[in-house]
Amino acid sequence: MTAAPPSDDASPQLLWADDGSPRSGRFGDVYFSKDDGLAETRAVFLQGCGLPEAWSGRSAFTVGELGFGTGLNIVALLDLWRRTRADGARLKVFSIEGFPLTRDEAARALAAWPELAETAAGVLDAWPAGTPGFHRLDLPQWGATIDLAVGDARWALDQWSGPADAWFLDGFSPALNPGMWSPEILALVAARSNPGARLATFTVAGAVRRGLAEYGFTVEKKPGHGRKRERLEARMAGEAPTERPRHVAVIGAGIAGAAVARALIAEDARVTVVEAERAGAGASGFPASLVTPRLDAGDAFIAGFHAQALERAGSLYRALPGAVVAEGVLQLEQAPRDAARFDKIAAQPLWPEGAMQRLAPAACAERLGEPTTRGGLMMGQALATRSSAILEPWLAGAERAAGRAAALEATRDGWRVKGEDGDVLVEADAVVLAAGWGSARLMPDLPLSPVAGQADWIEGTPPPLPVAWGGYAAPTGDGMLYGATHDRGVKAAEASDAASARNQATLAAALPALAEVVDQTPAEARGRRVAVRATTPDRLPLCGAWGETGLYVLTGLGSRGFCVAPLLGEHLAALIMGRSSPVQLDHGHRLSPARHDNVAEDH
Repeated sequence: MTAAPPSDDASPQLLWADDGSPRSGRFGDVYFSKDDGLAETRAVFLQGCGLPEAWSGRSAFTVGELGFGTGLNIVALLDLWRRTRADGARLKVFSIEGFPLTRDEAARALAAWPELAETAAGVLDAWPAGTPGFHRLDLPQWGATIDLAVGDARWALDQWSGPADAWFLDGFSPALNPGMWSPEILALVAARSNPGARLATFTVAGAVRRGLAEYGFTVEKKPGHGRKRERLEARMAGEAPTERPRHVAVIGAGIAGAAVARALIAEDARVTVVEAERAGAGASGFPASLVTPRLDAGDAFIAGFHAQALERAGSLYRALPGAVVAEGVLQLEQAPRDAARFDKIAAQPLWPEGAMQRLAPAACAERLGEPTTRGGLMMGQALATRSSAILEPWLAGAERAAGRAAALEATRDGWRVKGEDGDVLVEADAVVLAAGWGSARLMPDLPLSPVAGQADWIEGTPPPLPVAWGGYAAPTGDGMLYGATHDRGVKAAEASDAASARNQATLAAALPALAEVVDQTPAEARGRRVAVRATTPDRLPLCGAWGETGLYVLTGLGSRGFCVAPLLGEHLAALIMGRSSPVQLDHGHRLSPARHDNVAEDH
């Protein structure tokens, strides 16, 4: 498995010329022409790729770029897209940057082009942390998303699913940065291109021309811009693929089903959600949910995937009114080994500066408002959310088919979902099984195990901050949720006084003052609920195609559903729609149901 390079010494070593233009001290080259960088971008890359004509009549268009830099090319691209796109059309951008600029540095550079100010502001508002890996930037106001890969170009292209309809090759010059123009890079660009894809670059270096031609592009020299005599345009053989509408049935209306439905609708699919009761009727229906990553000091995949998932979940939840109840979750140490483990996790380059802070017991006690002998890890990006403010908005654009799915039947053209009395609930091109533990009833071969859990809540008194330690206490907006029991192998459970007592004891062992508040809360201001979660043998979700063509699953999310479902919903939608995924290919393979020997994933 390839891994993103570490972030050590990832600074571009930015220098500023007297005229205000930026220059990379690392490569000794300029980011854009000081004379007229915007005109150069438009001539070399936009016109060089035949834009906007190339996306005319297309409902979706993907642009790949080597060398994100200041973001000027992409801001100019978005400015053109805003003015020329068809209603409902969607633009995807995949760009790579090994040495990312900060938001403030990019803002200073882009300020040179006042005519792009509004578009630049939209990109800057979504500017990602410069941590290694893939980052998705949302620009829903323009029907666009940017996936920025921070790391080595070869690694990023190897990990991106593609395909692109156009390419901007804009790394620093081949003489100064030869690794960006190697045969391996050009081969990967070709492999990640649609038939008919266009490519543009400022360089006419012989090695680049020969490499592009060797990997299937027809290459032409064109008149250059400004002081540059020539530039290159290239085109992959074939014609752009024909797009067709897709109808997808999603079984389940918890966080997994809602996340898939939202992502599919964003990809212009028609979606029908099949749900027996209501949104959040299962494990997603508690008054609040903690959005926390699975922490791992040794497995780079687990740590990296959950860091990306947490970033994506936070971005999407913050866009929903009332969804975020509190930001920052304190994870207390549970065992003596946790102190050293938390030290390693806080030092991982995956987290933005200050996002993982180690706290001594005294600092934890100050934040909790009561004494504790435990140190902790303050997870600044983690959240407490209100489930109801997430599920319904994400399901709003889907059709609904009421009924309990009892059987799936393949047809010549797709799938049929049948109810308990044999009636057809929906027919669709593809089906996504996202029903949590209920997925096992429809697909007994799925490697799922049930874990029943009861959580209790009180009205009126929230905890000082969201906190977890094995148990947890989370604000609900009008009180506190705490728990939860963890009963493996229990397929059906009822809320009980015994489970409430266990939750009270768990709370008292860690936070006795908070438990005292619960003791004094009258019965009429208390509530409780039990649900069954689905887990897998390796505690990782199942996300991908399952066996037969057109059948997909997103389940086995355990207790991390509100953290991982938003990103995995987009990954699954990309697989179904043939679009580029925000998830690294290695990560997708690790999460695929194909990792279990009893089924081969359909590609």
